[in-house]
This record gives sequence, structure tokens and C-alpha cells, in this order.
Amino acid sequence: MADYRLFQMVYFLMDKGNTTAPELAEKFEVSIRTIYRDIDILSSAGIPVYTTQGKGGGIFLPENFVLNRSLISEKEQNQLLTALQGLSGVDEQGNQALLKKLGSIFQKQTTNWIEIDFSDWNPTNEELFQILKTAIFQKRQINIHYVSQGKVGSDRQVEPLKLIFKAREWYLYAYCCEKQDYRLFKLKRIRESELMTETFERNAPEKVLQPEKIYTADKILVQLAFAPELAYRVYENFEHVEEAKDGRLLITEEYPVNDSFYSFLLSFGGQVEVLSPSNIREELIGKIDQLKRIYQT
Repeated sequence: MADYRLFQMVYFLMDKGNTTAPELAEKFEVSIRTIYRDIDILSSAGIPVYTTQGKGGGIFLPENFVLNRSLISEKEQNQLLTALQGLSGVDEQGNQALLKKLGSIFQKQTTNWIEIDFSDWNPTNEELFQILKTAIFQKRQINIHYVSQGKVGSDRQVEPLKLIFKAREWYLYAYCCEKQDYRLFKLKRIRESELMTETFERNAPEKVLQPEKIYTADKILVQLAFAPELAYRVYENFEHVEEAKDGRLLITEEYPVNDSFYSFLLSFGGQVEVLSPSNIREELIGKIDQLKRIYQT
């Protein structure tokens, strides 16, 4: 994203002629200090960005400046155009305009190969996404009301660092001021959020989800049998699928057996059977009996 922002800054200056650090910081949702660091990077790359102090001062590019495409290799040009297309879901209008400009300068025809939309059908979720995005870019704390796995709701003051998409779910990686430690918060469990004025200096790591840290819960080998008419869901959720003689689809995998696991099984209704182990079958029967008692009263 940093390289993408640098190109946006150059073209913003080329279009406007001059600007100020606060204006750039607001436009790109970063700190003023980050803007000055970006200017140093551009200058070191040979782009003649300069600043002046006092009344009428600001950040400038020479009026006759033209980006020299020879500064960027053929491979880098292709990588940049491809990356911008992959970011189309983040800033559709801004990216398309930038793609046209870069394609013209590099004398390349961009290929319309991917379409991404990070939003969903719920406008409340979109509002939360925008609050978190603003908080991360501006390094502002937020207050959230979070429902934990134990179904206990609590108010948390956190420093949001990164949004993560993993296994069809969005997570917020943040520093929890209450726990004084880093936490992953599932976005679906954030019931309320409030953007605060307090800022922080903490930075996100390059990679949050290290392979050995993705799942720390104990796993149990489970064998499931699904009705053949559920093939579309089975192949969406499982990698290794076998077909039994009776046509049912068999899955044998290790799972962390918790409330989420049972909720997942119950979402298939009567079209899934737990073949083993027996204790999971018994637990599932108990949950079904509990449901029956609710609807029979």
C-alpha cells in the first residue's frame, strides 16, 4: 500500500501543482509524519518534490515535471498495474483513474482480469468497516462492545492495527488496552464501535497469522457423512471429500470441537451425520433434544 500511496501522491501533485502536508495526510488517511517520510522517499528516487515554509508554502513539483517511465522497469510496471487492479474493491473510482494514467504513461493496455468487493449486504457491517479503516490509517483508538466466545459482552478500548480476512471471516488485529496484549477480534462479534480522539504509535507486524499460531485449540479427528444434495456446500467447506457406496459424501478431518463446531454442524440440519467419535454424536443429540424442548413448550 505504501508504493501505491506514493504514486497517488505524485499524480495528485501533477494534477494540482502544490499542496500541504495536512491536506495529503487527510486525503491518504495517514499521519503528517508519514507524509514527510514519503516525500523523502520520493526525493531519493529522483522525483523533484520540494517543500517551502511560511505563508504560501507547501509541497510542490516543478510545473514541467513529467514522470520518466524509464525509472521503473518493465517487470515493475506490470506488477504495479496488476496490484492496482487487485485493489479495485478498496477504492474503485480512485484506482480506475490512476490505472488509466499509468497505462497511458507506460503505454500498456491493462487487462480487466479481476473484480473484488469487500463489502456485504448489511449496511451496518459496511459502517463498521469504514470506522475501522479510518482508525487504522489515522492511528486512533476505538471503543468496542465485543461478545466473546463465552457469550459474554464487554466494552474494550483497543488500538486497531490491521484488518485480516481468513477462512471467509473478517478479523480485527488490535492491541487491547484492558488485557495489555494483542488480540484478534471477529468483526461479526463487534456489536458497537466508537472512534476516539486518542491516538497511538504502535505499528502492525508485517504478518500476523503465522502458520503455527493460526489454531492453538486441541483438535479431534471427526468423520462426517453428508447427503449428496449438499455437494455444493461440502466442496465449498472441505478439501478432501470421498464418496460412499450409498452416495453420501464422507469427510475425515481434525477439528477444534467447540460451540462454533456444533453450530456449523447444526447449520446442515438433518443432512449430516457424525459417524465418529461417539461422544460428539452424544453431545449433538443433547443439543437437538434441547432444541426440541424449546419448540415443544
